[in-house]
Amino acid sequence: MPEEYRDVIIAGFGGQGVMLIGNLLAQAGMEYGLEVSFIPVYGAEMRGGTANCTVVLDKHPIGSPLVREPLSTIILNEPSLDKFQPRLSHGGVQVVNASLINKSLVDSDKQTVFIPANDMAHELGNGKLVNMVALGAWLKATRALPLSVVQDALHRVVNVHYAKLIPVNARALEVGYNFA
Repeated sequence: MPEEYRDVIIAGFGGQGVMLIGNLLAQAGMEYGLEVSFIPVYGAEMRGGTANCTVVLDKHPIGSPLVREPLSTIILNEPSLDKFQPRLSHGGVQVVNASLINKSLVDSDKQTVFIPANDMAHELGNGKLVNMVALGAWLKATRALPLSVVQDALHRVVNVHYAKLIPVNARALEVGYNFA
């Protein structure tokens, strides 16, 4: 079982699958027997605009789903790093997409998994797997949930019309997990 309480802010451009992995994480948490909350936030535009979500996982009822200083973040682009890196709690963990963010922008005093998520997604044959690669790295870095629980939850989160993509998404989670 994970620690008592875990939260994450996931942020990137619309179209990077931020909401999908937030939803996946919440579903997996519920299936694992945890209390969960999922709050999506969209910018003015959907695809290409900003998008972020907050997921809270806890063994106990969640008093408030709002998170000011997250224990962890998954940051997929530079504007999201600018916005959320300063809010990361002391001792928190951030997963940062090295494919789109220059390492010099990452605070050296933050615990960071600097992962080339776009490059790894392309190596897997699908550039849209960036989100799953990053989530896999987050799972390993935080130990919030077992990888297998999240992979299994894909079957209930991915639209039935895209069921053929479940194995490649599960593989992308594993690749990110192994990188971290």
